[in-house]
Amino acid sequence: MTIFLPVEEKSLDAAVCPSFGRAPLFACADTQSGDCRFLENPAVTSQGGAGIKAAQFLADGSANALITFRCGENAAQVLTAAGIMLYKAQAGSLNDNIKALQDNRLPLLEEIHTGFHHHGGGSK
Repeated sequence: MTIFLPVEEKSLDAAVCPSFGRAPLFACADTQSGDCRFLENPAVTSQGGAGIKAAQFLADGSANALITFRCGENAAQVLTAAGIMLYKAQAGSLNDNIKALQDNRLPLLEEIHTGFHHHGGGSK
């Protein structure tokens, strides 16, 4: 399973970034091999539609799951159409969240917001 998590720094001990579309990086964890790599988010500087662009980036990256604190409805539509499961991030590190998903302790992300259009996604 390939899991993506939005992050601000290249460390498995880092916390999950509160923003999805505007996160500077995505951690891409392969649960079978245990490998994790960090990819720059091509949508971080987008003038608009950052969530949709980030969602398409994950779909193109063969993601199976996304762990995030929040997601806009347009991005969620792209992700679900690609078959990517959305899980609600919990406080703690990337490692904590990946282990929680593997242990079936993460809830599905069910609170999809309408987006932060024209606000750069900066509010938490």
